[in-house]
Amino acid sequence: MIVRIATEGQYELPEGANDELNELDNRVVAAVEAEDEADYNHAFQALLEFVRSQGNAVDGDDLRESDLIIPPPDLTLAEAERDFTGEGLLPD
Repeated sequence: MIVRIATEGQYELPEGANDELNELDNRVVAAVEAEDEADYNHAFQALLEFVRSQGNAVDGDDLRESDLIIPPPDLTLAEAERDFTGEGLLPD
């Protein structure tokens, strides 16, 4: 799976990463729905860090399409309300 972090770049995640990625996505959705800024910041940073640490950076010359696009790291709680609703970025 190719995941793009907007403004940062693409990462190729291993096949087994989907379940944990979805769980982290769901944590962000729950924090956004609760309008809990502290939980949102923690959950969103955990999602970003998971992609960075578990994925391999894709070379900028590699033009493969992203399977998932995560908003930029500086996304505010108010901005997150448009992306992290319902099933979030990854459908359950």
